[in-house]
Amino acid sequence: MTADAFANPPAASGAFREELIWKALKTVRDPEIPVNIVDLGLVYAAAASDVEGGKRIAVRMTLTAPGCSMSDVIKADVERKLAALPEVREVKVEIVFDPPWDKSKMSEAAKLHLGFDADDGAQAKDPFKVLR
Repeated sequence: MTADAFANPPAASGAFREELIWKALKTVRDPEIPVNIVDLGLVYAAAASDVEGGKRIAVRMTLTAPGCSMSDVIKADVERKLAALPEVREVKVEIVFDPPWDKSKMSEAAKLHLGFDADDGAQAKDPFKVLR
């Protein structure tokens, strides 16, 4: 599979399933942070509802900072990837800042990937140190 295939995954085949929303959201990355927006804790809610001819997906999410320079890029990527899912006719992405994002919202995997202590979100002194 080419690098472009990962950047632009094909629409899922078959019927719509809610789990497809979260799989698609996990392919969206903040261009400045090498972690997907779900593991970063940026997605507060995502749900599908029925509309004429298919599904409407509503996403409530935040950004790591209100002045995030990549906000339009991230939002457009979410909209594009969700719109490619089967049966989806409409996508609404709402960016909110209440509650504000902080490092505690990240998954344990994201914290480890970024070199933070898993239990408190503090930057690890030496994330590669081997305990003796």
